Amino acid sequence: MTVEARLLFVHALSPLHAGTGQGVGVIDLPVAREKATGLPYLPGSSLKGVLRDACRDNEMRKKVFGPDTDSAHEHAGSVQISDQRLLLLPVRSLKGTFAWVTSPYILRRFLRDAENVGVSGIPSGVPVPTLETSCLVSNDGSAIMLNNQVILEDLDLTAETNSDAREWAEWIGRQVFPDDTSGQEMLNARFCVVHDDVMSFLLDTATEVFARVRLREDAKTVETGGLWYEEALPAETVLAGLILATPVKAEPDEVFKALNGLMEKPLQLGGKATVGRGLCRLRMTGGN
Repeated sequence: MTVEARLLFVHALSPLHAGTGQGVGVIDLPVAREKATGLPYLPGSSLKGVLRDACRDNEMRKKVFGPDTDSAHEHAGSVQISDQRLLLLPVRSLKGTFAWVTSPYILRRFLRDAENVGVSGIPSGVPVPTLETSCLVSNDGSAIMLNNQVILEDLDLTAETNSDAREWAEWIGRQVFPDDTSGQEMLNARFCVVHDDVMSFLLDTATEVFARVRLREDAKTVETGGLWYEEALPAETVLAGLILATPVKAEPDEVFKALNGLMEKPLQLGGKATVGRGLCRLRMTGGN
């Protein structure tokens, strides 16, 4: 049985809350994170459920995603969706408003996935800052560079232009904004690579935390226990993962065609949709 795969990019248009339920720290409702690396991710099951719900063709939905729960024993679905893991984190910048930040480890892991899918033209060199205080930018005209520095949140980093960083910025821009030249230029101008340890710090400090309250209807005061904190990935976050198609009831070409149709318009992913969280653009690329 032949399995075909594609890369999927998820671009958050509003803050994205892909949660795990109740938290144990200061944040009551944190985003989902990998245990070992601390990297945020969007569970594949969550994305699959949204795509399944968006498919209005009952026959195609059954072929691609499998039967409804009460008939799940009949056959499996033809699509498998991995967790969508962080690729670019938008971080406040003193110059240029914000930067799209990534790290060597994140790029290496993404490169491994892309090579498994058989993506052509992807950069093979992974840019690595020599020091924790270094920040690799794509070109001398970077929108986030000020006097040879990049200042992210409270971190002062020394800017260094890097050809591998430029290749990654240009390639990712073409995938995330395939028909938008201005979007590609914006990503190229704000792309940077920081040390893995610096990235770990930003993952703890650069997400959005919202205070939410529940009011008493009669007095319009906060109910007892009615104050809580929610975490979200900021708007402009980019995540990436894999989509695999197995010819169970539909051929891979048919599966990917159906999925592309479902991704033509932005979809609501994660939780807290009623307060505007999770509006995302999805783009597929690659093929083996």
